[in-house]
Amino acid sequence: MIKDLTGVTVEQDKISKYLASEILDLEETNLQSANLRSANLWSANLENADLEDAKLQWAKLINANLRGAYLKDTILSFADLRRSNLEDACLRDANLSYTDLRGANLEYACLREADLREADLREADLREADLYGAKLIEANLSGAKLQGSDLKGADLEGADLEGIKITKEQLDQLTVIEENE
Repeated sequence: MIKDLTGVTVEQDKISKYLASEILDLEETNLQSANLRSANLWSANLENADLEDAKLQWAKLINANLRGAYLKDTILSFADLRRSNLEDACLRDANLSYTDLRGANLEYACLREADLREADLREADLREADLYGAKLIEANLSGAKLQGSDLKGADLEGADLEGIKITKEQLDQLTVIEENE
């Protein structure tokens, strides 16, 4: 089986037709710099795949398994990752702006310096996640699980934090900027 697809460009309609009848198994595949924009990767197995610098804007990754995947510098803006498994994935410096991550498992994920502006993280599991310096501006985190996550330097300006539970230690990590009246 071919496992190195570095720099590959996938035609959306071809992969979508294939995926209509199959669950794509790309476990441990090298997809560095791959152009998968708007690809239908519903329920795909991308466990431990290398997707560094890949283009996944508008991709459909609903229920996908990305456990342990390497997604550093990957563009995932506007992607649909509902209920996907990103446990222990590396998303350092990734662009996840406007991404739908409702109900996603991001336990132990590295989201350092990631751009999560206006991302939908409702009911997402972010326990023990590394969110150091992440941009969560206007993100919806209502009902998200954040126990044990590192929030140092995270920008939560305008974020919806309804129903979240964080420890005093996590609260102390946050910088609160008071608006001038």
